[in-house]
Amino acid sequence: MVSGVAGAVGGVLAPAVAVGLSPFGVVGVVLVLGSPHARTSGPAFAAGWVAGLVAVSAVAVALTGDVDEPGSVAANGVGWVELALGVALLYLAARKWRKRRRPGEEVVLPGWMATIGDAGPGRAVGLGVTLMVANPKNLALTVSAAASIGQTDVVGTGLVVAVAAFVVLGSVPVVGAVLAHLVLGERAAAALGSVKEFMIANNDVVVVVLLLVFGFSLVGDGLSDLPQA
Repeated sequence: MVSGVAGAVGGVLAPAVAVGLSPFGVVGVVLVLGSPHARTSGPAFAAGWVAGLVAVSAVAVALTGDVDEPGSVAANGVGWVELALGVALLYLAARKWRKRRRPGEEVVLPGWMATIGDAGPGRAVGLGVTLMVANPKNLALTVSAAASIGQTDVVGTGLVVAVAAFVVLGSVPVVGAVLAHLVLGERAAAALGSVKEFMIANNDVVVVVLLLVFGFSLVGDGLSDLPQA
């Protein structure tokens, strides 16, 4: 069992970065920031993303909260959960690769991307929550982070710090884009536009790499955490 807040925070760094690099979140916030309602809808989208990540994290931590107790149901089952999540991510990686855009094919944007530019603050909040919560990769990574926290001995303030670290790191790209727009205004538009174009053009590769890396990582963690005979 890992002890201390540092160990708990260290265990959530990798999955938090992967959540933050979600192409849908990055592209979504950049599209909102390119709309006429950017100064209100941008912060609203970021708030929705953070709220969704907080909610999913809280539920995941509550469900995996006693994995550090030997013999508990959670302790005996966490290895199987990690193994299942890892296999699921590898399956999603294989499916994404099979459906990837071939060279020369036109980029086809999802329907929500075509209309997000008209989103007011209310709809932007909902989109932020949805793009966070409805993403299987984000859910699996959040459960993985929660299981990692659960395998430590942190409670109370230490637990809050570990979860907060996960939420903050998982929100840096989205919140950072909003802050850059609010502070720099049009000067940030070119950079944000370049990021959007890169993420759209390379979405398949980015997602597949993230799914493979964390899929194999979860499979390895799951195998090491399986109950020993």
